Amino acid sequence: MAKKKVESTANSTSEVSELKLQISSPYSDIGDWKIAKIMEYRMMGYEDPYDLEELHKARQAVRDQINLLEGNETETPVVKTEE
Repeated sequence: MAKKKVESTANSTSEVSELKLQISSPYSDIGDWKIAKIMEYRMMGYEDPYDLEELHKARQAVRDQINLLEGNETETPVVKTEE
């Protein structure tokens, strides 16, 4: 029984690492680089190169999975942007 728990923990740890990589990787479609690029464009007065709302939703879904696997379930605050 203890062996299964160790395997389950190892699998969860691996999955959490992969999920965190999705958010931080420069090759990920939801990576931090897209947030930085949006900030850069806004600072230059240009339109956002990506849909921030869709990007946020995708990133939040990954964060929610990470929190679930790590046992850190918390209610996600809703952030509204001015239109």
